[in-house]
Amino acid sequence: MSVKEVFDAMPSRFNPAAAAGVNATYQFDLTGDGGGTYQVKIGGGACEVTEGASNPAPNITITMAAGDYLDMVSGKLNPQMAFMGGKLKIKGDMSLALKMQQIFPNA
Repeated sequence: MSVKEVFDAMPSRFNPAAAAGVNATYQFDLTGDGGGTYQVKIGGGACEVTEGASNPAPNITITMAAGDYLDMVSGKLNPQMAFMGGKLKIKGDMSLALKMQQIFPNA
């Protein structure tokens, strides 16, 4: 699965109940082969995914290598271990990062 395919599938995995009260923009800066910048806007029980940087500034920016991101999404790389090992960098509202697994189950 490619990074683009992961982001294309996000709206179908979106859990509106878990996102209740969340009104935020996530930006993913994925580096290396197959990477790119994606934004995921969550609000009003909906999820919108677009390619490119967020304007205005996102509430949270998640930066990592595209290969590591795919490993994390597929379950091969534990998100906490990736963060502790420096493979996953988070800038902004950390609580939004912690909600990702509930908002997008079966990642």
